[in-house]
Amino acid sequence: MKIGLLFGSFNPVHIGHMALANYYAEFTDLERVWFIVSPQNPLKPASSLLADYHRFRLVEIAIGDYRRMKASRIEFEMPRPSYTIHTLAYLKEKHPSDEFVLIMGSDNLETLHKWKNHEQILADYHIYVYPRPGHAGGQYRDHPHVTMTGAPLLQVSASFIRKAIAAGKDIRFMLPESVFSYVEEMHFYEKSSTGK
Repeated sequence: MKIGLLFGSFNPVHIGHMALANYYAEFTDLERVWFIVSPQNPLKPASSLLADYHRFRLVEIAIGDYRRMKASRIEFEMPRPSYTIHTLAYLKEKHPSDEFVLIMGSDNLETLHKWKNHEQILADYHIYVYPRPGHAGGQYRDHPHVTMTGAPLLQVSASFIRKAIAAGKDIRFMLPESVFSYVEEMHFYEKSSTGK
């Protein structure tokens, strides 16, 4: 099976993430798209980051019964900080018959040279790249394992959503309905809540 991997903190998962994953699941040769929910980065402040379990649960809720997507907590069980190359190796070991493809924005492709073992990633894996305004893709844009795609991009960010909720705004249409209900019920991101 050919599986696309979408890495992120998903804090929270929003309609932009879901539309992107939906595009790759339905309009490319990928048979599945897995959301790899990243654990807390020790180098980043955790003040607005929901606990790992809650972010994973929000992705599960967003996917619902759509069979071509899956939420994965694989990086929760790995040594930290987690490096993409280690996650890919672990997935390949656990699922030897599957082919894994990285999904990333053109902004991330521009900084790929800073990633641990990036040469090995480029040699052993394909990368599907979605456009980010102002980012052409950099030196690896024309690499034979890189495919630039026309995935639609919704200009919605998780940080914008968190700030809006803290400010008391109603952003129900920026989140999948099930995610909005869960966030509201749990009082996530509200000014007085840490989400822990």
